[in-house]
Amino acid sequence: MKALVVGGTGPTGPYLVNGLLQRGYEVAIFHRGSHEIPEIPPQVEHIHGDPHFLETIEESLAGRTFDLAIVTYGRVRYLAQALAGKVGRFVSVGGVASYRGYFDPHALSPVGLQCPVAETDPVVETEAEHRFSSLIAQTEQAVLQHHPEAAHFRYPYVYGPRQLVPREWSIIRRILDKRRAIVLPDAGLTLTTHGYAANLAHAVLLAVDKPMASAGQIYNCGDENQLTLYQIVEVIAHKMGASLEVESMPWEVAHPARAYNTGSTTHHRVLDLSKLKQQLGYSDVHSSVDALGLTVDWLLEHRPEPRGEVEMRLQDSFDYAGEDRLISTWHACLEKMRAVPFDVVTERPHPYAHPKKPGEKDHRNR
Repeated sequence: MKALVVGGTGPTGPYLVNGLLQRGYEVAIFHRGSHEIPEIPPQVEHIHGDPHFLETIEESLAGRTFDLAIVTYGRVRYLAQALAGKVGRFVSVGGVASYRGYFDPHALSPVGLQCPVAETDPVVETEAEHRFSSLIAQTEQAVLQHHPEAAHFRYPYVYGPRQLVPREWSIIRRILDKRRAIVLPDAGLTLTTHGYAANLAHAVLLAVDKPMASAGQIYNCGDENQLTLYQIVEVIAHKMGASLEVESMPWEVAHPARAYNTGSTTHHRVLDLSKLKQQLGYSDVHSSVDALGLTVDWLLEHRPEPRGEVEMRLQDSFDYAGEDRLISTWHACLEKMRAVPFDVVTERPHPYAHPKKPGEKDHRNR
């Protein structure tokens, strides 16, 4: 059996490639060849080409057929078109941002995505509403048009080895730099579905193992249990034997947190995984806490260069002097707000009666 993996060197790629090898497939990966990684075994064939354009895809894969294709990279709609009639099974990966309200919570009423978000919830239909989201939705339609028996997976933010924009590094570096505090928006209570690379690859491989059950289906995927941003900071700090004091600020002024919040707002973005679990029997390979610890280990072993390419992608200035000024100003604002007279109710009586003896009323005459 021959399998093609488009991509293969990103966060989930090696898990997919090695999972297919374990299942007895002869594997080829189609990628640009920009970087090679040691996790890909030497028996895997490398097809170098550009998977973003129909003409370069057809040129690179001319005359080739495969029993299975797992498409995780490039322009999936063009790959679906080019591989029509040339693969026995098509499994693809796209983004979760096709949902209406994912980027613009005010597009919904009430504002924000309901929790959790199911695969049947509305997606963006027009470019006028949101171009990027509509293109993701169009790609899903193209996949099922060219491959009615395909399985398509909506990836959330992927964390773990080889993440191009590792939000965890922004937290890790602050700990390494001996920062006392970290700014979190809205107390860091936002919940957003993330997925550890090994967990997401496991989900995709379940579609390989269960072709009948997954035929023609679209799946949300991610870790079963999600951590708030506050909990993510806590887990990372504990892993590194450190502690960070959380400085909670409104999103509008919590500027340093833009790099590690993984969203343009603090509205929740939690996916319903029921379909994946019920139809394919998904469960996490690594718990979210353990997976985050493994991510810390990998980043400490592969530390990004200060002000290098990774930090440029993160758009984190690590402007600690600015953070200190922001924190100081925020504390001053809080002091002024605390001084504003306000009649605060300090006692909240229990709503039910608490009589001491049968037939008597309690001390509140209830």
